[in-house]
Amino acid sequence: MSNNIQQGMLDAQILIVDDNATNVDLLVMMLENHGFSNLITTRDSREVTGIYQQKNVDLILLDIRMPHMDGFEVMEALTPLAEGSYLPILVMTAQHDEETRHRALRSGAKDFLTKPFDTTEALSRITNMLEVRMLYNERRRQASVLEQMVEERTQELLDTNTQLLQTRRAIVECLGRASEYRDNETGVHVIRMSLACGILARAIGLPEDDAELIQNASPMHDVGKLGIPDEILLKPGRHTPEEFAIMKTHAEIGAHIMSSHRSDITDMARSIALTHHENWDGSGYPSGLVGENIPLPGRISAICDVYDALTSKRPYKEAWPQEKALQFIQEQSGKKFDPTLVEAFIGVISEVNALRDEYPDPEDE
Repeated sequence: MSNNIQQGMLDAQILIVDDNATNVDLLVMMLENHGFSNLITTRDSREVTGIYQQKNVDLILLDIRMPHMDGFEVMEALTPLAEGSYLPILVMTAQHDEETRHRALRSGAKDFLTKPFDTTEALSRITNMLEVRMLYNERRRQASVLEQMVEERTQELLDTNTQLLQTRRAIVECLGRASEYRDNETGVHVIRMSLACGILARAIGLPEDDAELIQNASPMHDVGKLGIPDEILLKPGRHTPEEFAIMKTHAEIGAHIMSSHRSDITDMARSIALTHHENWDGSGYPSGLVGENIPLPGRISAICDVYDALTSKRPYKEAWPQEKALQFIQEQSGKKFDPTLVEAFIGVISEVNALRDEYPDPEDE
C-alpha cells in the first residue's frame, strides 16, 4: 500500500453506527490510535440517512441489532441514496448464521466483522474496504476527466468544422459574386437571390438544415459564366443561335467546376448550377428535365433567380416593377416554374421584396 493511499485512508470519513456506547468508544479508540481522525458516530440508527446526505461518508461500520431501525432497515434506506456510487458498509454482528450474512449481502453489506472483534482483523477489513473505495473514487475522477477531455475535443472539432463550413460558404459566395460581376455591375444579386431561396425553402416546410444549405449553395448558380467568352457573355444585343448555345453551356461548366471537391455544400451547389435553367414543362436546358425530375433546389433557385434578375437593372434592360415581375412568375407557373413553388413564392413575396431594401444595387442607393 503506497503512502498516498495510506494517507487517503487516514483522511477518510468513517461513520460508526451502534446503539452500544462501549462498542462505539472501542472502535473510536482503535481507529484514532491508528491515525484516523474523521470519525462520525451515532447510537441512533434513525440518524444515518441524514448524516450520509450531509457528509461525504467513505465507510459505514454498522451494527445489525439496534432499536428503532435495525441494520437491514438502515441499508434499505441507504440504497436509493447511494445509487451510482460505491458505499462500503461493514456489518458488525454477533450472529454467525448464514441467513444473517446472506441477508446482509443482499441488503448492501460489503463485508462482515464478527463481535467481539479482533483489532488486527478489524483494521485489515476496514483498510481493504477503504482501498476499494479510494480506487472507485479515482476511477470516477479519471472518467470525469476523460469525459471533460472528450467534450472539449468534441467542441474543438465542432468549432473547426464550423470554421471550415463558414470558409466554404464564404468561398461559394465569393465565386458566385465573381460570376455576377462578369455580366452585372454589382454582385448583390447573388445575395438577394440566395436569401430568397432560403425564404422559399422554409415556406414550403423544408427542415432548417436543408433550407440553409440551399441558401448557402445557391450563390453558385451561375458560376459557370466564368467559362463563357466575354464577347458572348457581355454582348449587349440578342445572341445568335450559335452564341446562345455556347451561353447555355454555363450550366454544365458550373456543375463541372463544383465537382472537383465533394461536400454537402458543393454537391448542392453543383445540383443548382446544373438544373436552375430546367423548366417545369421540359423546355429548359441542359437536359430537358420535366416536372419533379428537376431537383427541388434547382426549381427553387429558378424562381428566385428570375424574379431578382427581372427586378434588377442590366446593361441591356431596365429593371421591371415588382408587380410586373411577379405577374410573369405567375404566368409561367406550370411552364417554366413549379406551380406549387409559385404559389408559395407569392405567399412570401413581401419578405422577398424586402431584401431589395436591405441589399440595394449601388445605383439604387
